[in-house]
Order: sequence, then C-alpha cells, then structure tokens
Amino acid sequence: MDLATGIGDFSRRDWQRIEDGELRFALIGLGWWTVDVAIPAIEESDLCATAVLVSSSTEKAERIAAENGVETGISYEEFHDGEAAEEYDAVYVGTPNALHLEYVETAAEYGKAVLCEKPLEATVERAEKLVEAAEGEVPLMTAYRMQTEPAVRRARELIEAGFVGEPVSVRSTNTQPLLEMIPDPDQWRLNPDLAGYGASVMDLGIYSINTARYLLDREPVLARATMRSDDEAFADVPDEVAEFTLTFEGEVPLEATASQNAQEGTSLTLIGTEGSIELDPAFHGEATLHVSKGDVRAEIEDTGIDATGEMREEFDYFADRVLSGGDIGPDGHEGLADMRAIRAIHNAADRDGTVDI
Repeated sequence: MDLATGIGDFSRRDWQRIEDGELRFALIGLGWWTVDVAIPAIEESDLCATAVLVSSSTEKAERIAAENGVETGISYEEFHDGEAAEEYDAVYVGTPNALHLEYVETAAEYGKAVLCEKPLEATVERAEKLVEAAEGEVPLMTAYRMQTEPAVRRARELIEAGFVGEPVSVRSTNTQPLLEMIPDPDQWRLNPDLAGYGASVMDLGIYSINTARYLLDREPVLARATMRSDDEAFADVPDEVAEFTLTFEGEVPLEATASQNAQEGTSLTLIGTEGSIELDPAFHGEATLHVSKGDVRAEIEDTGIDATGEMREEFDYFADRVLSGGDIGPDGHEGLADMRAIRAIHNAADRDGTVDI
C-alpha cells in the first residue's frame, strides 16, 4: 500500500453498515464529560438520540434534561426500578469506575444494550462480573473512542499493509494536570474505592495500552513498572506518576508514561523496520497522524474531529452494530484484557519486578 492510498478519504467510516435507524440512549452519570461531550456528540450523530438522563436525584436529572432538550430525567434508584425503561434502547454508563457493574447488571435485566466507559470497572474481578452479566443477554461495548478515531484507523491500516515494516517498539505518553482541570482533591479519580487500582494508569495509561493493542493486533504478555505519589492530593493512590513497559507478543515493547499531575501531553509513536507512525496529539481529541518512511514525510490532521467528534463516531459505531446485529470490536472482553494489563502493571510496581499477564 502506498501512502496516498492508505490515507485517502481520511475520515471514511469503513465500519458503517447501515444508513438509517435510531438507537435511543439513557445516559447514566451526569458528570462534565457526559454533559459537555457525550450529549453534544449524540446530537451530532446520525443514528443516536438522547432519550433519558439518569443522575443521583430526579431533580438534578430533570434540570439537566430541561437544559439540554431531553424529555425524561430520573434518579439512579428509579433506573434500577425500571422507570422509563420503554423510552430507551441502550445505556451509556459514565459513572465512576466502581459503580459500572450495578448499572450494567440492571441494563442487562431490562434487555438494554450497553456502552460502558473505560476502564470497565475498578478491579479485574468486578470487570469479570460485568462482562458475565451482559454476555449472552445484551450487546456490550467498552467505550474506546480511539478505535473509531479516523487517524487511529488509518494508522492501523497502514501498519497492517506493511507500510512501516515489522513493528519494533511503541512509545506513548498521556499526561494532564488533573487538579487544574477539576480543582477538588476529594474527587473520585483520587479515591481508590471509586477509581480502582490507581489514578493515572486506570484513567490515562489505559489509552496507551488499548491503542497499542489495537494498532499492533497483539496482546501484552509481560509488565514492568515504577510509580510514585508525592503530592498530598495523591496520598491515597500509588501512581501520581507512572512509567511502565508492556512486552507484547513478538517481543515488541510499549514504553509508556501516565500522570495526572503534569503538563498535558498525548502522543504515541510506533517504530517499524521500514518507517514510523506517530499520533501527536493522540488521545484528547484532534488526533494528528505523522508518517515517515525513507524520504517520505506526511502530516494529516482532520480538523473536523475533536473530543466531541470522536464521541460521535463512537456512538454511531455502537448504534450501527446494535441496529445491524453486527459484531462489536471493542467488546467487554477487550475491556477485560486491559483491566488485566493494568492489574499486572500495578503488581509489577509493587514487586519492583516483571509480572506475567
């Protein structure tokens, strides 16, 4: 494959099977991401509609529903009781990690398809229960928006076609100043009872892990890691800053940095025997693809895709699969595999050694 062929029609939806139809969503958990990104993304989508909002109180849900032109707002308790169940076909679970399981179990009970935010849950064991609750009952997708991001999909196609030769290594960074973004030291991402194993690898490192798995189409088999937490706000979590290496099948390493207390930076570079592919920025919207092979250099930026655009693609992909009955790529088992890698990374840091995955 030459470069022009590989990046032609850059934003094409190579996954799309249907043109018409509508999947009605109940959005569970009305944090800033759901309100500021997910709701606008659904509004921009071709195959989705927001039908119900679910929050800690009926009053809050109804208020935000009214502000966003959504007809119905209900509480978490009312959701579990089946209130408004006839008004939606699928749920988007955007609560803190440790609360995902209960909402997926209820959605499965009512026969509703599930799009669940990553990581799937707070621990591997709870993620296993979540996958089991949906399996054979309802479609389940882990919300990996990078897998429907055009830059990432074009990168994977080039890699599969041998454009960079054999993969040699991957380097990735995902960092952000969490407390500048959300100035609350008591927020759930810094609470291990809600976040899970830690703050940075669970929330940010997972992008490096899953995107590398997707691009390489290989699984990690070994983990090594170092972590530290110095800032008082990170006293309850081990990974204010985390450096980890995953060794993939074929001895291909991913060397990654994740931190919730650093300047924002997102990138991923895959080096091959004949060329390289870089995403920079990579994970926070507006992904830009850089390609290098011999004397050839190219930079491709899709200015029509930001974080909301990435979520639009993710929602439409999910709706396309549910409405057409097609297989879902980033399913529950995909999310479970990343949870096992994250657990291994934390175990490796605790043991100061190498851990099998």
